[in-house]
Amino acid sequence: MNRIVKALLPYWKSIIIIIALLGLQAYCDLGLPQYTSNIIDVGIINGGVSHVLPDEITKEDYDFASFFMNDEERDIWQESYDFNADSNNYCLNVKDSKKLDELDDKMSFIAVIINSVKDKMENIDSTSSNAASQALQSPEAMQQMVTGIRSEFQKTYDTMGSKLVKSSAINFSKNSMKRAGLDMEKYQTSYLLIAGLKMIGMALIIAVTTILVGLFASRVGAGIGRDLRRQLYTNVMSFSNAEMDKFSTASLITRTTNDVQQIQMVSVLMLRMILYAPILGIGGVIRVYNTGAGMGWVIGLAIVVIMAFVGLLMAIAMPKFKAMQKLVDRVNLVSREILTGISVIRAFGRETHEEERFDEANKDLTKTTLFTNRTMTFMMPVMTVLMNGLSVLIIWVSANKIDQGVMQVGTMTAFLTYAIQIVMSFLMLSALSIMLPRAIVAADRIDEVLLTKSSIQESKETKSIEKKSGLVKFEHVDFMYPNAKANVLSDIDFEARPGQTTAIIGSTGCGKSTLVNLIPRLYDVTKGKITIDGVDIKDLKLEDLRNLIGIVPQKGVLFSGDIESNIKFGRDNASMEDVINAASIAQATEFIDKKSDGYKSSIAQGGSNVSGGQKQRLSIARAIAKKPLIYIFDDSFSALDLKTDAKVRAELKKNVGDSTVIIVAQRISTILHADQILVMDDGVIVGKGTHEELLKSCETYRQIASSQLSSEELEGGDKNGRE
Repeated sequence: MNRIVKALLPYWKSIIIIIALLGLQAYCDLGLPQYTSNIIDVGIINGGVSHVLPDEITKEDYDFASFFMNDEERDIWQESYDFNADSNNYCLNVKDSKKLDELDDKMSFIAVIINSVKDKMENIDSTSSNAASQALQSPEAMQQMVTGIRSEFQKTYDTMGSKLVKSSAINFSKNSMKRAGLDMEKYQTSYLLIAGLKMIGMALIIAVTTILVGLFASRVGAGIGRDLRRQLYTNVMSFSNAEMDKFSTASLITRTTNDVQQIQMVSVLMLRMILYAPILGIGGVIRVYNTGAGMGWVIGLAIVVIMAFVGLLMAIAMPKFKAMQKLVDRVNLVSREILTGISVIRAFGRETHEEERFDEANKDLTKTTLFTNRTMTFMMPVMTVLMNGLSVLIIWVSANKIDQGVMQVGTMTAFLTYAIQIVMSFLMLSALSIMLPRAIVAADRIDEVLLTKSSIQESKETKSIEKKSGLVKFEHVDFMYPNAKANVLSDIDFEARPGQTTAIIGSTGCGKSTLVNLIPRLYDVTKGKITIDGVDIKDLKLEDLRNLIGIVPQKGVLFSGDIESNIKFGRDNASMEDVINAASIAQATEFIDKKSDGYKSSIAQGGSNVSGGQKQRLSIARAIAKKPLIYIFDDSFSALDLKTDAKVRAELKKNVGDSTVIIVAQRISTILHADQILVMDDGVIVGKGTHEELLKSCETYRQIASSQLSSEELEGGDKNGRE
């Protein structure tokens, strides 16, 4: 998880913008249910009237209402209205919504009384009305009647729910405004229209913020993927062969592609959904509390059940997610081996066996993937059941509250919507549980690569070679591979001088390639030291060291592009003349000139469209075009016929005679005329000298030579070599 957070940190500005946009989106999302509630309760049930005090009231109704009020209520009543002489009505002067809400609480009681009395007075006949009017002429009788009405209604008021009280009180406001001449149908339509337009505006804001959040999240996710791939590539490029041996190529490819993609997807999911979930959830809880529905326990119960279920799924699936990435590695490894060695597989008729091997790896991955997917498929059906169950429970509890008069239908609708939004926020978090385990595993695997530092490190105080000549010196060098128990090379001590050819020969596995790999620091020596012109190679910058060396590996490696780009690989600024000259020395012009596009002829990935000998000659030309001080040919003439081999060596002698040349070879004919030949056996130099000297002094060399050359050649030397 730390890796994912670290990957997000560079994009903190974009994340702040996303959080702001999500806050705006949540505000609108949480506002819509309240508007829905208001449309039902206020717009439909109450005719668009939202407060107890009428906007306009006749003078007669104003005085009649004042008659039933106590001193505090009368003061509020008089302060809230101004008389309009033109309409002969009193108009409400309070416009602040919060102030009106406060007045609703204070005036609901008396408004219900006035409305009730008004209804009763309108229902009695005129005869009874006149009799009642005569009976109430005295102030004492009037005061006694008001006191009685308030006392009697107090008992009823205490049994009514707050919502029912306000709804009844608003009837007073509606009737008063109707008698004052207001068009209540138009009033209701206006309220519904304004509320609808506000909802449309909020919906548009939600749409815009959703698009913007998606845009910013995608950009951040893409940037994270780019950064991680760059970090991985940079770190892997610094690895020595020891670290490359630790991680397989297939695994590194998986980590750079599939693992990075997992983190990228989770990052986008986190920014688009997971950040939104707590904002929506907390906002929903606040809104639910403000509704006053008193059903918070219902939501709490739903959340506990959801979290317990998600925790159970995580406990089951997490181990499988960890295994999944390793199985992806295995599929990639098998695929790479099969595709790389397809010609050998066909030659030996092993297609069926390799298909079975791939099928086994593929089935193992499929089984694990199916298990995790099937486990996670339980989530949505169960969540759907929980959501529907929650809705039924809320409606059942709300129905009882509506019957008791403590809740309105619109409030129930709003509460139901808020409850679903709160649960949805937890569902968003649970959605992360599907991808997060795999992403955490991927992040750990990426961290494993990024935290692995190359065993080849530059010295803090690097040195430079003042006078470059190319003198390579091994001083009692030992080397042991990491985690090995015995040395591969022991007490290697020799000099390779400029202007001379130093050849290394020995049986397969005796350490020849390992020895030359120590010079460019593909591995570091275990004991002793290697110097170039008197400076320890560990004290040189890696870039400076490797710029001195032109190496032709045992297996020729070409890159996709064309012939020219491959020859220029070691020196981008090489002129075309240098390219042609290098190709000529490597005897590559023979086949290049036959191609219709010449040096612009395409080279497929890995050089698969050229032969082994052509690939080797282009590799030699690449090293020559670099113009280094030190040439290392690691069995680089093995794919060349004897005639071409001899021509290449003759041209090298003529054109790079001032450089230090080190040749690893299996064929005696290749090294016959070397200035110095090192004979290796089991990691130790058992012979050192020229061909003639070694024939006399080294039994190992004599055995190798006699196995490859006739007695005449042993005595007279390689005729092709003399050419």
